[in-house]
Amino acid sequence: MKIHSFKQILLLIGTSALLFSCGTSRQFQRSTVETEGLYGAVENTDSTTIATQPWEELFTDPFLKNSITEGLANNPDMQIAVQRVLEAEAYLTQGKAALLPGVSARASQNYTRNPESVYPNGPRDVTSYQLGLEASWEIDIWGKLRSSKRAAYANLLATDAGQKAVQTRLISTIAMYYYQLAALDAKLEITKQTVANNIDLVETMKVLKESGLVTGAAIVQSEAARYAAEVTLPDLDQQIRETENALSSLLGRVPGPVERGSLSEQEINSTLAAGIPAQLLDNRPDVMQAEFQVMQAYELTNNARAYFYPSLTLTASSGFGATELDELLDPSSFAANVIGGLAAPIFQKKANVTRLKVAETKQEAALQNLKSTLLQAGQEVNNALSLYDNSEKKMVLRDSQLEALKKSVEYTQELLSFGSATYTEVLNAQQSLLGAQLSQVNDQIQQLTAVVSLYRALGGGWR
Repeated sequence: MKIHSFKQILLLIGTSALLFSCGTSRQFQRSTVETEGLYGAVENTDSTTIATQPWEELFTDPFLKNSITEGLANNPDMQIAVQRVLEAEAYLTQGKAALLPGVSARASQNYTRNPESVYPNGPRDVTSYQLGLEASWEIDIWGKLRSSKRAAYANLLATDAGQKAVQTRLISTIAMYYYQLAALDAKLEITKQTVANNIDLVETMKVLKESGLVTGAAIVQSEAARYAAEVTLPDLDQQIRETENALSSLLGRVPGPVERGSLSEQEINSTLAAGIPAQLLDNRPDVMQAEFQVMQAYELTNNARAYFYPSLTLTASSGFGATELDELLDPSSFAANVIGGLAAPIFQKKANVTRLKVAETKQEAALQNLKSTLLQAGQEVNNALSLYDNSEKKMVLRDSQLEALKKSVEYTQELLSFGSATYTEVLNAQQSLLGAQLSQVNDQIQQLTAVVSLYRALGGGWR
C-alpha cells in the first residue's frame, strides 16, 4: 500500500512537471547573418573555392611541404590547441554523465555513550555499524541538464574549430616565412652579382683612364658604387638568419638553417577562386568557432532559464545496520528507503535573475562577435584578391622595366667605351637595374603572399 501510494505521488509530480516544462527549453536555430556583398566590390556567383583544396596539393615545393608537416607535428601552439580539444571532450563527457544518477557507498561505525540519568537501567555504551549504498538523481524535467550538455557539445565544436584556426594560421605563416627566405636568397644572389659587375666596372674604368676617356673620379665613383652594393650583404645575411630562426621556432625546433628551394621554383598549384561569401560559415574555422560559440551561449541561456522552475530529485538508500558487527550482513539487518522531493526557488537573492541576464548578454555578445568575425573575413578576402591583381599588373610592368634597364646598361657601357657617355650614366643605369631586380623579387613574393593570404582568408588548410 505504501509503495503504491509512493508510485501515485511520483506519477503526479512527474506529470505536473512535464506539463509545466513545455516551452522552458528552446531549440537552437542557426544564426541568420548577412553574407551578401561580404567581399565588397568582388562579385562572384561560382561556388568553387581554393579553401577546399588540401594544402598538400596547393603547395608544390617538397621542402615547403616537409616544413609544414614538421610544424603541424611539433609547433607548441598547435599542441596547445589539441590539448584544449581534449579538455573540451572531457567536459562533454562530464555533461553527459550529469543526466545519470549519482551513486556512492558508505560504511560507518558510530559509538554513543548515553547519560545515566536517561538510561538508568539500560546500556549506556552503544556501538552501531552501517554498510550500504546511496543514490541521488535529479530528473531533468526542465531541460536544465540537457541544455548544459548541449552547451558542452557546442564548446567542443568551437574548440575543435579553434584548433583548425590555429592550423590554418600556422600553415600560412610557415609558407610566408618560407617564401621570405627564398626571396632573401634571391636578393642576396642579385646583390652578389651586382658587386661582381661593379668590380668588373672598376677594372674597365682603370683601362679607360689609361686611354684618357675618363678621369680618376670615375674609378673612385665606381669603387664607391661597388661598396654601396657590398655593404648590404651583411644585412641580407642577418635577415636570412633571423627569418630562419623564426621559421625554426614555428617548426618547434631550435634556431638553425632551413632547407629550402629557390624563388624561381615556387609555384601555386591552383586557380584562384574565392567562392561565395556564405561558404565562409562552413570553411573558415574562426567563423565556425564564432557560430558554435553563439550556440553555446544560447544553450547556457536555456540552462539559466531552467533555474526558475522547481527541481525534482529522487534519493534512494539501502544497506545493512546492526549493533553487533557479526550481525551486520544478516538479512534481517537490511533496510531501504526512497524519497522524492520537489524544490521550487522562492527567494534566491536575485541569483537566478542575474544568471539569466548575464547569459542573455553573453549570447548577444557572441552573436556580435560572429558578425565581426565575418566582416573581418570579408575584408581579408577582398585585400588578398586586390593584392594578387595588383601584383600581377606590377609584374608585367616590371618585366618591361627590366628589359629597358638591361638595354640601358649595355648601351651606356658601349657609349662610354667610345667616349660618348659619362661614367655617371653607366653607374646610374646599373644602380637602376639593381633596384628594379630587387623590386621584381618583392613583386614575386607579394604575389605568393597574396595567394597564401587568400587561402587562409577563405579557410583553407584544415581539410
